[in-house]
Amino acid sequence: MQSRLRVMIVDEKAERAALIESGLIEAGCEVVGCLIGQSDLESKVSSLQPDVIVIDMECPDRDTLEDMFRTTLHRQHPTVMFVDRSDSESIRAAVQAGVSAYVVGGLSPERVRPILEVAIARFQEFQTLRRELDDAKSNLEERKVVERAKGILMKRRGMAEDEAFRLLRKMAMDRKIRLAALAREIVAAAEVLL
Repeated sequence: MQSRLRVMIVDEKAERAALIESGLIEAGCEVVGCLIGQSDLESKVSSLQPDVIVIDMECPDRDTLEDMFRTTLHRQHPTVMFVDRSDSESIRAAVQAGVSAYVVGGLSPERVRPILEVAIARFQEFQTLRRELDDAKSNLEERKVVERAKGILMKRRGMAEDEAFRLLRKMAMDRKIRLAALAREIVAAAEVLL
């Protein structure tokens, strides 16, 4: 964990944001920006590049959650939302919007740093899982296209399965491309010839 977290604050009220800012500074954080209300959240996050976004509000509203969702689609940042009151639907919507930690009951200076660190750790773990899932999906898609290309060779050239796979592998090595890339070319060519 880096020693000085760069934090951006989003709050509905300037006076409450000032209290949060002093609490964050006291907790050893660097406040890189403060946005009162949720206007232009995406561009503010883009320009400030915070390590963590802290949102404080009485109760999360639909507009803030939609802004958070749009922001997290393009730029992934750990986000901590402090709310005074909540319900199950708001919690579910906040998680879907990309909020890493959702804390009901306000913000106290002694809790700030541990909450931010847990949110960052949770966010990083989620990102790792997302990358692993994307890799697994990609590998499965590559395997499917190789199987299709192998099937095309078997049908068109009357080859056995292992023979078709060896030919695919040799062709890919000769052309210095990935097996999946060659398989996509074969499948595309077969679709054109049909």
